[in-house]
Amino acid sequence: MRAITSTNFNFPNQKDVYNGKVRDVYNINDEFLTMIVTDRISAFDVVLPKGIPFKGQVLNQLAKMFLKSTEDIVPNWMISSPDPNVTIGHFCKPFKIEMVIRGYLTGHAWRTYKSGKREICGVEMPDGMVEHQKFPTPIITPSTKADFGHDEDISREDILRKGIVKEKDYLKLEEFTRAIFKRGSEMADERGLILVDTKYEFGKKDGKIFLIDEIHTPDSSRYFYKDGYRQRQENGEPQKQLSKEFVREWLMENGFQGKDGQKIPEMNKEFVESVSNRYIELFEKVSGTKFEKPDFKNPIERIEKNILEFFK
Repeated sequence: MRAITSTNFNFPNQKDVYNGKVRDVYNINDEFLTMIVTDRISAFDVVLPKGIPFKGQVLNQLAKMFLKSTEDIVPNWMISSPDPNVTIGHFCKPFKIEMVIRGYLTGHAWRTYKSGKREICGVEMPDGMVEHQKFPTPIITPSTKADFGHDEDISREDILRKGIVKEKDYLKLEEFTRAIFKRGSEMADERGLILVDTKYEFGKKDGKIFLIDEIHTPDSSRYFYKDGYRQRQENGEPQKQLSKEFVREWLMENGFQGKDGQKIPEMNKEFVESVSNRYIELFEKVSGTKFEKPDFKNPIERIEKNILEFFK
């Protein structure tokens, strides 16, 4: 199995390229963005040394499915997906925040809660909650969108006070975030899953707000299995998750949380293969369709050919 860990294309009318933690985004004349979803994997804002075969395809194809299923709520940036690992869409100016929404007390919210705090991003959390418990109402806990280093929690008040987003736009972002999360939760429920928490990114083009990037993928979202959720809660057992959290847990068990001086544990062949299989399992469970592995003889050549074909 060969993982796609880097790209280095030079497309006609290409202005620049942004290499994110997972995606390589090519700017075509400030008009289109060509997003190549690689097989790189990140955790704790650190790109891990080995790629995960098929992970990029899983993310790209799930994002495509969910973008199509939410376009009646908010327009999105996607125009076409000419390759399993590629989405081409509108060039939008991104808002410098991520809209994180949480339906359950899990992950970062739980770690904050367990430390004794009852507030996250200016939002109060009720006393007496336990890990993985459902919030009375989903809470929005935005984070800054860092170009380098770690994203940081930020409150609605600070976003408006610092002028990061205008109030009129921010209120629309909150409205869209709640509506998309509701749709995603309903779709997950149909598949026997619970959409626990997720994040959305938005941008603007010609004065109009667009949903950008990926949505409801295992890299941006966390899912529980619905079957047995209540029983596991009552028994104080861990929830059965379908997300990238198992990678974070493996890293923490091996002494890595992205802090200075910590060494990334070795990712052996068996671990890489198990992560790949988990991503494929998640794709099939969330989408309800069988995962089709593409021709892997030369994925880089295939990607370039399909992109150039689209722009013809």
